[in-house]
Amino acid sequence: MPSTSSARLAALTVAAVCSAASTLVLTPAAHADTVRIHDLQGTTRISPYAGRTVADVPGIVTGVRSRGSAKGFWYQDPVPDGNPATSEGVFVFTGSVPQVAVGDSVTVSGTVSEYVPGGTSSGNQSLTEITGPAVTTVSTGNEVPAPAVVDARSVPSRYTPAGDSAAHGSINGLTLRPSTYALDRYESLEGMNVQVRDVRVITASDPYAELWVTVKPSENRGARGGSVYGSYTAQNTGRLQIQSLGAGADFPVADVGDTLKGATTGPLDFNAYGGYTLVANELGTLGRGGLERETTKRQAPAELAVATYNVENLDPGDTTFEAHAAAIVGNLRSPDVVSLEEIQDNDGPADDGVVAADVTVGRLVDAIVAAGGPRYDWRSIDPVDDQDGGEPGGNIRQVFLFDPRRVSFTDRAGGDATTPVGVTAARGKARLTVSPGRIAPADAAWTNSRKPLVGEFVFRGRTVFVIANHLNSKGGDQGLTSQYQPPTRGSEVQRHAQATLVNSFARSVLAAQKDADVIALGDLNDFEFSRTTTAFEGGGALWSAIKSLPSNERYTYDYQGNQQVLDQILISPSIRRDRAFAYDSVHINAEFHDQISDHDPQVLRFCP
Repeated sequence: MPSTSSARLAALTVAAVCSAASTLVLTPAAHADTVRIHDLQGTTRISPYAGRTVADVPGIVTGVRSRGSAKGFWYQDPVPDGNPATSEGVFVFTGSVPQVAVGDSVTVSGTVSEYVPGGTSSGNQSLTEITGPAVTTVSTGNEVPAPAVVDARSVPSRYTPAGDSAAHGSINGLTLRPSTYALDRYESLEGMNVQVRDVRVITASDPYAELWVTVKPSENRGARGGSVYGSYTAQNTGRLQIQSLGAGADFPVADVGDTLKGATTGPLDFNAYGGYTLVANELGTLGRGGLERETTKRQAPAELAVATYNVENLDPGDTTFEAHAAAIVGNLRSPDVVSLEEIQDNDGPADDGVVAADVTVGRLVDAIVAAGGPRYDWRSIDPVDDQDGGEPGGNIRQVFLFDPRRVSFTDRAGGDATTPVGVTAARGKARLTVSPGRIAPADAAWTNSRKPLVGEFVFRGRTVFVIANHLNSKGGDQGLTSQYQPPTRGSEVQRHAQATLVNSFARSVLAAQKDADVIALGDLNDFEFSRTTTAFEGGGALWSAIKSLPSNERYTYDYQGNQQVLDQILISPSIRRDRAFAYDSVHINAEFHDQISDHDPQVLRFCP
């Protein structure tokens, strides 16, 4: 939720998303003799009364939000109209602590508005509200309207209609079809008292007292209890966010695979951080699923183990060094090479020109030794200050850790933040012009984004080329519950260009040495079925090894109820076809409320 009232007011728009109400003319108040809540909600996502004042609209209070910037209450008409497309509930935005209680029968006068969480530029759907309210309490202690049950039977398997091409792909003006589309079903319940029962947690509790459940226990079920996101066209329609109207301290601390037993009941809201959200007056009882963190298999003497791990803005001021070290040593079994993403400079987010990260890496290396692991050597290239995106001042970069007892690094001088690495051939073998080096750092594809780090390693006499990546994030993309369907994924344009450059570099290595062992890995910020991955794989140069896993095990990240792939290890044909390999997505973070990173590390084992 927005943290300040100013953020809410900045995002508030009165019917600005509906062309029919783009010019507002306030008319005399419509009286409750003819106007009920279902009239305000109408049969589309935009109220036919948007921008108009209404008077004495009756209903019974079903929920009160007295904390945060979005203070107000929900109320519902106890006499429904029988039309499944029209919601019987609505939110009343008071801006201050409401002077009503659940069970109060009230009449409300005010202006009907369409509030867009996150602002109109977000592309989010709007939430119908009554603003500037005058509230009259008629009676107290009334029975609250029975909740509408949201379950596997009531939510359709189809996710959403396609947007109206005449409205730039918006679904706002389309008549709701709640028996056909899941988003329409949820929209038809907006503001109403709803209930889920005995639901499984599919995204763990977060610091904001939120979690996600599924009302469809069999829908794309992951191997460990989540809901796997496997296609743009096969959405997980049973996902629903759960918040609470109670104190945050009382919110359940849950992991994936836990359950909320019994009834969870409250108004159905819509917010910028996930869309439709059940804001509970009544929370089910937490049942533990017993999920445990995974440990991968230790590599055999002849196997090279290569891992990628996003350590989430690690800097010397963090308290997670020991936990990350324990994960690398205990859960990942001390891989021979580890590509780290999001290593910050020596003073973290202080934006003072510091770019070196030797203190950050040194602390992690020492912690790994203290945890019983090897004393890793490391290589990296400091970025140009504030040119690689991420947290301002943090100067995140990729770092290679390697176990010098098992692997050697081929150093070739000249690699720096702005010098591009090249490939030459010597006696039929590929070699880098600089090692470590960066791929095409001046190319526009890397603007405000991390440049790939390339290194040349030797294991048991065999050279292995490793490309460490951290592509640009999905920030700014429209959400799955956007008013625009399908949503626009604007961030992927840059990732496509980035992946194409990495693919081109990998192909240059293979052109110099057909059987070269090439690995491109890291936080790619995109799915194994995405065009970004297709660009990486172009011409057969690389292949995403996570696709060797069963579909219900393909995930590295858990976001808004979708377990998905963001971290990948791609391999050249020599690794894929000629030698056996093993791949493991080691689930130690994404499914747990007490995660030390939001990403799960990945490990590849093979015999060069």
